Amino acid sequence: MSFQSLGLSADLLRAVAAQGYSTPTPVQREAIPAILEGRDVLAGAQTGTGKTAGFALPLLQRLAAGCRAHDDDGRKRSGPVRALILTPTRELAAQVAESVRTYGKYLPLKCAVVYGGVNINPQIAALRRGVDIVVATPGRLLDHVSQRTVDLSQLDILVLDEADRMLDMGFIHDIRKILALLPRRRQNLLFSATFPDEIKTLAGSFLVSPQLIQVARQSCAAEGIAQVVHPVDRERKRELLSWLIGSQNWRQVLVFTRTKHGANRLAKQLQQDGLNAAAIHGNKSQGARTRALAEFKDGTVRVLVATDIAARGLDIDQLPHVVNFELPHVAEDYVHRIGRTGRAGNEGEAVSLVCVDEAGLLHGIERLLGQRIARLAISGYEPDPSIKAAPILNGRSGGKLRGHGGSPRHARNYASPRGRPSRSGHGGSRARA
Repeated sequence: MSFQSLGLSADLLRAVAAQGYSTPTPVQREAIPAILEGRDVLAGAQTGTGKTAGFALPLLQRLAAGCRAHDDDGRKRSGPVRALILTPTRELAAQVAESVRTYGKYLPLKCAVVYGGVNINPQIAALRRGVDIVVATPGRLLDHVSQRTVDLSQLDILVLDEADRMLDMGFIHDIRKILALLPRRRQNLLFSATFPDEIKTLAGSFLVSPQLIQVARQSCAAEGIAQVVHPVDRERKRELLSWLIGSQNWRQVLVFTRTKHGANRLAKQLQQDGLNAAAIHGNKSQGARTRALAEFKDGTVRVLVATDIAARGLDIDQLPHVVNFELPHVAEDYVHRIGRTGRAGNEGEAVSLVCVDEAGLLHGIERLLGQRIARLAISGYEPDPSIKAAPILNGRSGGKLRGHGGSPRHARNYASPRGRPSRSGHGGSRARA
């Protein structure tokens, strides 16, 4: 099946071809025709399945064609905002808006993105100039509503992207406030990686006879991702991570920690090991987050250390490696984390460094996946069986909290097993551990 067979306009097909896409993904094959027909959609799809294009392309076509351009009495509709796309994070909002502009480059439609953490005045100016599509995070959108800088009363299409993540982040009340501001007659599209009871309740409250699209088994990892667990003592995780990056010659690595402080500390320690690293999390300014992500994409930064705020929405083309430096408390977040690699049919590797404290978290992840993840102990980094499990407090493993990344004696010249200097230096060799 080709994009031409989905009923898309010539202008959209031209934009898709310019991006090098020729064959739609499963979610695109199912979602695009349904949305073009004007149906409400409830879609379950893992990250990296092409869902953004799955809703952006038909949304653009319906708006360009006038969509529901007239009221019941035949009068021409007015009002600049015709489509609203809600996302849980700033990064996802920015990337969705970029995709909308890319696919709509040959259409006379304007898109604005609004999110917190930045000056609101440029957003107000853009909205006052008139836009057709707004991509927003819930909190900042409500700020605009309170300042009367955006009018949602004549909306044609609503999209909730990463709906389960928005609920996880506590946005349910904001979402309900926004829904109350919208016209009753509109098209609704809800995309979610998982369908917990809260999502089903929310969907039932505003979707009208939706078409259900489920392109991947719920809570399963995307195909093409090789998963492995390296057992290691909590005190030697940082040392092992540095050694893996060097010895395997990993050039682009996304590393997840549980806490903001842990992300900052690990990034600093990796820099001391000679690896160009940066941290990205909620306490960073939007400018710092955008800059770190851009440098990671262009190769200036080799290792990006992130909290779960980056687990969804980061669209990094052909990212080869994701590392769980610390396993997440919520098993579903593991799926979202590793979904940063193996996207759009590409292969990827997900590595988890697991200490004795995290045995329960690992078992929970495996129950969710319905499979056991392969264990591979790295020679020289085998865990000490005499070390007992300690509780994970405030997101961090127990024991000597200074550990997490190894003691100072392991800084510099990221070590080979048991402190032996690596022959390959900081560039690493192609040897496999």
